[in-house]
Amino acid sequence: MYGFLIGVGVLLVLSIIWMVYRIQTLVSVVKGSDKKIASGSNKVNAILFVLFLIGTTILMFWYSIKEFDNYDLPLASEHGVITDQLFWITMAITGIVFLITHVLLFIFPYKYQYKEGRKAAFYPDNNKLEIIWTAVPAVVLAGLVISGWMAWSDITAPAPENAHVIEVMGYQFAWEVRYPGKDKVLGDYDYRLISASNSHGVDFNDKNALDDFPSPIVVIPKGEPVLFKIRARDVLHSVFAPHMRLKMDAVPGMPTRFWFVPTKTTEEMRAELNDPEFEYEIACTEICGRGHFGMRKVIEVVEPAAYQKWFAEQKSFVQQNPALAEGVSAEIKELAEIQLRESNK
Repeated sequence: MYGFLIGVGVLLVLSIIWMVYRIQTLVSVVKGSDKKIASGSNKVNAILFVLFLIGTTILMFWYSIKEFDNYDLPLASEHGVITDQLFWITMAITGIVFLITHVLLFIFPYKYQYKEGRKAAFYPDNNKLEIIWTAVPAVVLAGLVISGWMAWSDITAPAPENAHVIEVMGYQFAWEVRYPGKDKVLGDYDYRLISASNSHGVDFNDKNALDDFPSPIVVIPKGEPVLFKIRARDVLHSVFAPHMRLKMDAVPGMPTRFWFVPTKTTEEMRAELNDPEFEYEIACTEICGRGHFGMRKVIEVVEPAAYQKWFAEQKSFVQQNPALAEGVSAEIKELAEIQLRESNK
């Protein structure tokens, strides 16, 4: 430890000495007392600009190729095709502009380095050039924004009538999932009803809530539309399923939604990646506190027949905890009792 601190101290001292030397050189140049130093220093800096450009360009392409599979994850949803297309079109346009501007940025210091007797050319204005570099970016950006807005409008629009509805609720620091039962309609909820036994705040006075059931993981069928109804119980969270190209904020007091169609089962993706332990997941991408890193929920994509079998086997909140039906109206309580009798058969 002491050796490391001594090394850092030595580097700092050497850096200070070097900076003092450079300041003295700069003072001499400003005073005009040593034009030779100015010329030599500018030439070295100009060459370093070019070397930096070449080195960082090589590193950029090398790293992008090497890590490509890590940031371009396999696709597992229908709308993801459009999402990826928009991403790569945006990357191509901005990447070309980035390369052109930065090549010029680093080449110009070399080309126009200080030389004694050189005078800068006076170039007051060029109206045509102003129009071109204003109009072209405006048209390109408008195209990108409109195409992105169209894709966004599609996935946040009302889902198809046959969509499987799932509520995803975020809180510090986990996700909880609620499915509608046979009636395919989620019951109402109220934050004032949240308790240790009713973490969702489900209002069991709503008869649609009686057959709602929780699940430790998100199970969805392949090839059929799925609607996530998203909300937060405390602070901002964000539902992120990278393979589905799904990302939507969970906002307290403002429910959001996102619908999609999964195209590969978990088993198919495991075979594609040759990874028997692969799992789709929901992660939180909105920093929400100390336990943010642990907000993870597994998504399991199965064939439609397997999904229907799993769905039919689930027990509702009330079936798992009959005490939740206490304090409800007589009509609702009767329905809850019927449901309990059916589950005990």
